[in-house]
Amino acid sequence: MKLIIQIPCYNEAETLTITLDDLPKQIEGIDEIEYLIINDGSTDDTVKVARNWGVHHVVNFCRNKGLAKGFMAGLDACLRNGADIIVNTDADNQYCGADIEKLIRPILDGKADIVVGERPIDDTAHFSPLKKKLQHLGSWVVRKASHTDIPDAPSGFRAYSREAAMRINVVNDYTYTLETIVQAGRNRMAITSVPIRTNPELRSSRLFHSMWGYVKKSMLTIFRALVWYKPLYCFSLVASLPSVVGLAFCIRFLYYFCVGRSNGHVQSLILACTLLIIGFITFVIGLLADVIAANRKILEDVQYHIRKVEYDQKSAVPSTSDSSPFYDN
Repeated sequence: MKLIIQIPCYNEAETLTITLDDLPKQIEGIDEIEYLIINDGSTDDTVKVARNWGVHHVVNFCRNKGLAKGFMAGLDACLRNGADIIVNTDADNQYCGADIEKLIRPILDGKADIVVGERPIDDTAHFSPLKKKLQHLGSWVVRKASHTDIPDAPSGFRAYSREAAMRINVVNDYTYTLETIVQAGRNRMAITSVPIRTNPELRSSRLFHSMWGYVKKSMLTIFRALVWYKPLYCFSLVASLPSVVGLAFCIRFLYYFCVGRSNGHVQSLILACTLLIIGFITFVIGLLADVIAANRKILEDVQYHIRKVEYDQKSAVPSTSDSSPFYDN
């Protein structure tokens, strides 16, 4: 059983050694532990620090591509290098490395394919009261959108089985955390969470520049993911508003028509027809989107089988060196 711990990095030379030193070197039930960093266009000595420490694999971007693309490139590299379990953690040592054993235990026991670390948000000193409330609100929205019970959706401390990693797709360019939960829930993957500990803050977050900017992007990501996986439901909700209002105006006109007072109310009939047409067209778009979503599921299944063949072949080839860096420019 092989575990690869991946760490997305962007100018993390100052904190990377602290993070790597905190990671476990052996875990019961795991035969091999390897470490991988995703260098997301760093301009400092992040890669040099990683190599000096002894990191086994490096995914290298010549320019910054963002957390989502870095995460997917890391999964690809881990799978190509034969990982049975993949753990994603942060380079700023936000999460306690010793909790990786707790994080992967449900996968080792065959109880889950994806495990999300639940941070003690209310007890985290560097989280403001507003941030704590927004974290809880965002997680509640994700639970409703994904039909899961994950209490800490934005947590980046996660473990994936090999099968789950091969089925993951991230489309947005912002972050993988929310979209992957919605995807896992809607695709009925076995996903759970475990309580974890956090370390004192070493630096401020680089994912967002303001709280409201983070909320706006997060809500957009959740909405887009919901539209991708439940398009007919979303478009039906949108279509219901003009349809209901149009129907109300139509009933109003019919009432005046029946009592012989329809003169002067033709405008209501025109407005009613317009709104009903808008509602109908929106619903038809939802039907088309639902057909596209069904095709996407077929493509995802095809992609999974292609990945399985490709990654199993790659991992079967023995490495010729103790350090086998993987580059993705």
